[in-house]
Amino acid sequence: MKKSNQLNRRKFLAGAAASAAAIGLPYFIPSCAWSGPGRIGPNERLTMAHIGVGSMGGYHLRDMVKRRDRGEVNIAAVCDIDEKRLAGAVKTAGAGVQPYRDYRYILERKDIDAVVIATPDHWHGVQMVHAAECGKHIYVEKPACCTIEEGKAMVAAAKKNKVSVQVGSQGRSQPEAYSAHAYIANDMLGTVRKVTCWHYASPVDNNPVPDSVPPPDLDWDLWLGPLRWRPYNKRYCHGVFRWIMESGGGQIRDRGAHVMSNAIYFMNADNTGPVTIEATGTLPTKGLWDTAIDMEVVYTFKNPDWQLIWSQPGRKIPYFDQEKRKRLGIRDSYGAVYHGDKDKLIVWVGDGQVFTELKAVNYKIPPGGVQVYKSPGHKEDWFQGIKTGRKTIMNIEAAVATANLCNLGNLSLILGRKLKWDQKKQEIVGDEQARRMMSRPQRHPYHL
Repeated sequence: MKKSNQLNRRKFLAGAAASAAAIGLPYFIPSCAWSGPGRIGPNERLTMAHIGVGSMGGYHLRDMVKRRDRGEVNIAAVCDIDEKRLAGAVKTAGAGVQPYRDYRYILERKDIDAVVIATPDHWHGVQMVHAAECGKHIYVEKPACCTIEEGKAMVAAAKKNKVSVQVGSQGRSQPEAYSAHAYIANDMLGTVRKVTCWHYASPVDNNPVPDSVPPPDLDWDLWLGPLRWRPYNKRYCHGVFRWIMESGGGQIRDRGAHVMSNAIYFMNADNTGPVTIEATGTLPTKGLWDTAIDMEVVYTFKNPDWQLIWSQPGRKIPYFDQEKRKRLGIRDSYGAVYHGDKDKLIVWVGDGQVFTELKAVNYKIPPGGVQVYKSPGHKEDWFQGIKTGRKTIMNIEAAVATANLCNLGNLSLILGRKLKWDQKKQEIVGDEQARRMMSRPQRHPYHL
């Protein structure tokens, strides 16, 4: 590497705010938490900041750089607790973009209109609430939350501070999701009484490794954030946090946040919620990873009456066009079947890819038929929400409803019994032990 292209550590951390974030000045909740949100004009460029620039965070940053180059947005700051990732983000974002290690210094800046949060799942609730309190519009990765308490706080913060929130269950914005939605909404399946989701099993930590000193580039305390403190182990991060219940929640909270998001959207059930949740399955008996290896969860809804079933693994249905699957890289290892009394419909994948059967793709809504919303794109839908004030396609209420399904499924499996849910109160009923598990302590100062 040429010397001119090397990232000098002191220069990298230069600047008053960035230096403060990096050397760990006393923690605080930004003073902006008590100010109102700003207003964005319809022709104004949004000034963005990115919190978490790893896997999906890196994708979002690269996407936003393209939008900046087209004159759609500005990018003011990037943030990560891993210096290597942060250095890569600075290089990607280019000159004039300020790096931070601690996200709260970003929230204090008055010039930043919106943030993209792509940190591990256990950070989503706290960072989204703090960003809303500071008047920032928010794109936050799925799942929305890891506990029911977090979800309630997220909904309340967005409402109180009048900010636009889009959650990264982007399947709702895919073209063939629109096709499937229109097909179902126009009664082409008849009455749908059951939706069955399939997914493959979770990995198992069969070869545990000992705890160790964190890598020098990683701020382990900030990575943990609201979680209880524990020694570093490479089986906790990066990426593999998915298989830890308190930080990832397993396949159901990862891909379930996509597949079941589409299911409750197509079934017009964002605001209804199940009345009972019953899970069975297998939890690991060794290693650090503690999320379900296999599981089945049955969610029973009333008025209208239907069931949503998460099967891990379920019966895989290969995509009907294998040549297209190979050409486009269609990941048909997860999806859902919508069972109606007249017909059924298969919807493959559910996140950045959504594919359905040709009968739905080719369907045209007839005159007088039911019109369903056609997203212009997940971020475009968010930008419209910011500038017009209308609800986004995966607004925080809908995202919390989906996350509640995932979290309740895990709770039912851990406890080994059926749970009853009161959607209006957003509470488990008739089970005090389960009710106590709707929340968990958060480590000071990284808490709601």
